[in-house]
Amino acid sequence: MTEEAQGKWEGKATVELKGPTADQVWPFLEDFCNLQKWLPGVDTCYQVEGELGQPGLVRYCSSGTASSDGSHEGNKVIWVKEKLIMINPSERCLSYEILENNAGFKSYVATMKALPINDEDGDGHHGCKIEWSFIADPVEGWPLEDFNSYINSSLQFMGQKMEQAVLSG
Repeated sequence: MTEEAQGKWEGKATVELKGPTADQVWPFLEDFCNLQKWLPGVDTCYQVEGELGQPGLVRYCSSGTASSDGSHEGNKVIWVKEKLIMINPSERCLSYEILENNAGFKSYVATMKALPINDEDGDGHHGCKIEWSFIADPVEGWPLEDFNSYINSSLQFMGQKMEQAVLSG
């Protein structure tokens, strides 16, 4: 491990969905510029440049936050521009990186995958799991444990929303 790599944060979260298949969930992940439908706290997400479904696609996402005392005075908009760097529909995975932001990220690359769950125990249980992994430089003022907790809780929420969308669709 190089000295540079020692300071990197790495993490992975997963959520299992009981009903939907990986093929049913993948279109939600693949729809890179509609994150506001799935991720809590994201108010806006739209295409900035590039072609939908192709590496090089850039999205802008933002969310408004209340101040630390819970009041709405001094609201701050947190924003990020992210670039799709790899997408593989046959493997149901994509990777993206943060280009610009005002949230304190220096370097952040993430991969999201929709993976099938095999019915290994023969109980008829099928479904899928979504995996969100990342490697990033430490974010000032945000301990790794808290960041991992944020990724995990966000993915659990996304999974519930996607499961509801498939089952109600």
